[in-house]
Amino acid sequence: METSLILFKPDAVENKNVGSVLARFEAEGFNIRGIKMMQLDDAILTEHYAHVADKPFFPEIAAFMSKSPVIALALSGDNVIDRVRDLLGPTNSKEAPEGTIRGDFGTDMMINVCHASDGPETAAAELERFFNDGELF
Repeated sequence: METSLILFKPDAVENKNVGSVLARFEAEGFNIRGIKMMQLDDAILTEHYAHVADKPFFPEIAAFMSKSPVIALALSGDNVIDRVRDLLGPTNSKEAPEGTIRGDFGTDMMINVCHASDGPETAAAELERFFNDGELF
């Protein structure tokens, strides 16, 4: 049993796609262990995107991810990390096939509905970053 972090990005929140996407996750049999809405600040964005924080495009990512609240979701299930990534489709929504979440709701490389953990170690660090003690059940 794994747990993954999903972030519903500002485009998902603003376009009212959260319920539809969450329903797809639940239809796969995943369990919600935690969910909350939050406004991301510079500190958490710099930590979360540390791998690109020194790149010239980082300010654009930070501006997008902080333009409205996001929804942090902790999902658990068998092989949840890989299965969620399959449901989402490729990071670039323009390359995502119809029927995937990004293919159905996304726009491009950044406006792509959700962030999802890419491995168990990343998931553990991301869950700790976005959820405090007592917020995962």
